[in-house]
Amino acid sequence: MKTQLPLQALIFDVDGTLADTERDGHRIAFNAAFEEAGMAWHWDAALYGELLAVTGGKERMRFYAEKHDPAFLQQADADDRIKALHASKTRHYLALVGRGGIPLQPGVARLMREARAAGLRLAIATTTTPENVTSLLKASLAPDAESWFEVIGAGDVVPKKKPAPDIYTWVLEKMNLPAGACLAFEDSANGLRASLAADLPTLVTESEYTLDHDFTGAFAVLSDLGEPDRPCAVRRGDMHGRHFVDIELLQIWHRELISNT
Repeated sequence: MKTQLPLQALIFDVDGTLADTERDGHRIAFNAAFEEAGMAWHWDAALYGELLAVTGGKERMRFYAEKHDPAFLQQADADDRIKALHASKTRHYLALVGRGGIPLQPGVARLMREARAAGLRLAIATTTTPENVTSLLKASLAPDAESWFEVIGAGDVVPKKKPAPDIYTWVLEKMNLPAGACLAFEDSANGLRASLAADLPTLVTESEYTLDHDFTGAFAVLSDLGEPDRPCAVRRGDMHGRHFVDIELLQIWHRELISNT
């Protein structure tokens, strides 16, 4: 008889998954950094949606410059300027988060508290910087929320960013867990490609910029995690009669996924 591997850990992406940080968080901070540096760059909401196809802030700026300001990259100090701009952007973003300007997505705080009470381990796998992660957790979840997560894989801890699976592989190695003992939470096609490439069963919750993404391979696609008094919208997947995601539903999904492998 096949041994059933129990669900042991939940691994979360951050931007768009824990909170819809992109349009009214990172984008605003990038523009503030550009203005502070006296640059003419400005990313409106539509343009930023296109730029999100590139993961990583420094990589995103370089991609933009290649398309819209190639002379910038011809400067001898272009790499240093990109690093400085990114540091400035992070400072502006942290200030915005610290003011409570970016709330968590529906159901996120509740599910994390339920997971801790159930003895599940928590981790983060993201391309955003560690400072962005911890600031959001403290401001929007709890002052000690950073300690809720056994591993926080963020920023440049691995050289290849999503859609490469490296950040998820790194987190799994740090936790000393097989992918089959975990569930991943993502909001974008690039994130889903990364988690699936690491063999992680993945639940997708949409964000503003990812409504038209291809989420083939996710075991469920939802508008958000939902709350008891605020049902989530189901794009794909079997909620087994429930209207929001709780630990019991995650365990049902996990048992189904493992039994089918």
